[in-house]
Amino acid sequence: MNSAPLQLKKNQDRRLRFGHCWIYSNEVDTNATPLKDFEAGQPVDVLNHQGKWIGSGYVNPHSLICARLVSRDKAHPLSRSLIVHRLKIALALRQRFYATPHYRLVFGESDGLPGLVVDRYGDYLVVQITTAGMEAIKEDILAALEKVLKPQAVLLRNDGAIRESEGLERYTESVGGDFPETLDLREHNLPFQVPASTGQKTGWFYDQAFNRGRLMPYVKRARVLDVFSYVGAWGVQAAIQGAAEVTCVDASRTALDAAANNAALNGVSERFHVHLGDAFAVMRELRAERQRFDVVLVDPPAFIKRRKDLKEGELAYRRVNQLALQLLSKDGILVSSSCSHHMSADALLQVVQQAGRHTDRSLQLLEQGYQAPDHPVHPAMPETAYLKTFYFRALPSF
Repeated sequence: MNSAPLQLKKNQDRRLRFGHCWIYSNEVDTNATPLKDFEAGQPVDVLNHQGKWIGSGYVNPHSLICARLVSRDKAHPLSRSLIVHRLKIALALRQRFYATPHYRLVFGESDGLPGLVVDRYGDYLVVQITTAGMEAIKEDILAALEKVLKPQAVLLRNDGAIRESEGLERYTESVGGDFPETLDLREHNLPFQVPASTGQKTGWFYDQAFNRGRLMPYVKRARVLDVFSYVGAWGVQAAIQGAAEVTCVDASRTALDAAANNAALNGVSERFHVHLGDAFAVMRELRAERQRFDVVLVDPPAFIKRRKDLKEGELAYRRVNQLALQLLSKDGILVSSSCSHHMSADALLQVVQQAGRHTDRSLQLLEQGYQAPDHPVHPAMPETAYLKTFYFRALPSF
């Protein structure tokens, strides 16, 4: 695959040399290499301002992130064989940590395959392609997955809004054999099921798996509220780990039906309840009813998707944590998460502390969790370190 050169302005290669792989449109020397001369998804060789080769990847002149580096080895540009190699490296990592084949197999940039996400559900794969460069080699990706894993079928969940910024259509498509309506997985050796094509994103949020594994000391004999529960990954495991009663809150009937099914699969239905509705509205209702819980789990969707949403998003995080604290018993546990990479761990800690002061609660931070190792962090790319989970003890103010 021949690559055209893309030349950078002076001093715009420092971040790349440190290990980052994104190139922004304002970093390109458009006099030497006009972006209008490139097609979306076209392979490129990236040069510094002196014409020295830095690496190879692909370009999209219509996107703010106009190019992504994939290889720093001239002998191995982006190709089917390189994808196979990167898949094998990614697989080796997951096999170290997971007893069963249920995990995120490819986490984009962190696994050397920017624009590609692959979640594994045993013999079935759910694939998400988010960039024009990866869409252009979709057949190579599928062939590489077939060679490394030989899946029974692959579901392309290319229906995320992020594709629009790359000028790509949104679609869902199954490839290979018949793809099931429901996917089976195991987490901490417990069975779960998730809707395949109607679930959120790629189906299951594997990134919180290790954090969910920490629940037992907090939930034993406790009354638990799981807010933004989706298919009950937190709530069901709280019940399994000894909670006296669990209530899951979500705005999706489909998600709550799946949560109830997961409770039944694990034999905890008698201690498991669902509450359909907007999370903020439901929490206000519970507060008005003077309901109290020993543990409140808050794992919302990303309230801050773009930097310009920071102020509004921080307010949303403060509101949801404030409502959670108002529902906690005197010596209760708040488990609070954020999957917004624009919200730093320090910022989330500050927001929850503000909520604590506003509700006259003193907080003790007991543990801090991050994304599981199937979502490895790229040290040069803070964008890949997105998940924060805090475990607080909430006491009367002192």
